[in-house]
Amino acid sequence: MARKNTEETAGVRAGVHSDEQYGAVMPPLVLSTNYTFAGVGEPRQYDYTRTANPTRDILAAALASMEGGAGATVTASGMAAITLVCQCLNPGDLVIAPADCYGGTFRLLSRLSARGLFRVRFIDQADRAAIKAARSEKARLLWVETPTNPLLRIIDLQAMRSLADSVGALLVVDNTFLSPALQRPIAHGADLVVHSTTKYINGHSDVVAGAVVAREAGLHAELAAWANALGLTGSPFDSFLTMRGLRTLFVRMRQHEANARAIVDTLTSCAEVTRVHYPGLARHPGHEIARRQQSGFGGMLSFELAGGEPAARRFLEALELFSLAESLGGVESLACHPATMTHVPLGPEGRRAAGIGDSLVRLSAGIESTDDLVADVVRALAAARG
Repeated sequence: MARKNTEETAGVRAGVHSDEQYGAVMPPLVLSTNYTFAGVGEPRQYDYTRTANPTRDILAAALASMEGGAGATVTASGMAAITLVCQCLNPGDLVIAPADCYGGTFRLLSRLSARGLFRVRFIDQADRAAIKAARSEKARLLWVETPTNPLLRIIDLQAMRSLADSVGALLVVDNTFLSPALQRPIAHGADLVVHSTTKYINGHSDVVAGAVVAREAGLHAELAAWANALGLTGSPFDSFLTMRGLRTLFVRMRQHEANARAIVDTLTSCAEVTRVHYPGLARHPGHEIARRQQSGFGGMLSFELAGGEPAARRFLEALELFSLAESLGGVESLACHPATMTHVPLGPEGRRAAGIGDSLVRLSAGIESTDDLVADVVRALAAARG
């Protein structure tokens, strides 16, 4: 019996040595928008790239294999992936989503709900009382982020599977923060896994794309049909670049995490920092759950400064090796002020409810020298003191 490859090997080897025309080691980029028919009424495997494309199919197969799903649909963006999942909903259906979800997710669900396409309820998914109350609902989708963005809260996927079963919902997990290198939600009961592949999977901040991985073949086929009908599928060139990034995912994630841990160690010893949000800390409320359902703690962290918004502003302006920008998961280190950047769509009241204050800073640790990044953070912390 052939040995099953690990997820790491599957990502590296996807499509390798599959070219039968020239024997190319790496699969070629197929940019053609259309394909000839063998004859009248005789379509070949491919007819139009919006529907299917050889380059995009290699990426989709790799993602499905790495996540343990029956199939994956590659989309033009992470938001396109979320939009695609929303096609599972009909008017009157309920979505239960996290109150502290990514701002773009909050904005899309809120606006589509306001148009009457479905209903949405935002709850604190780490609150047992909120979970108990949600069990009385009849829902179609249970949307989960873990770790959450930007507070790195850990949501128990087994508990969410139990909640989904009790309300009759599909369990959808946004796995963008960890990627299949560090978490595989389908193994913990997820029906659908969503990625903004713009982030860690591509890893080079030069492609906007997304993906939805389905546990069951039937659900995958339904989503693939909707992606074709709505024109949500990703381009061949973006898929080619994303596949290039995917091949180094596991190697990069090891350095991302090593750098994040070193930065966290620096922050926890600083009097100006009132709280550090990182699941790798033993005192993090979700640490034990993260140990159970993840294979690592990732490269994302956030923290709060005693000096409030002015201190956060001074810290961010003093950084030299962290670029002030939205997004995350690239080889370069990034810094973000969620209250004025990624989570503006929540509004002041929504941010307060989610626990996102003006003193909160989010960092995406890149793969630069650990010593250089730590030194940069130390300098910025000194500037934050005023």
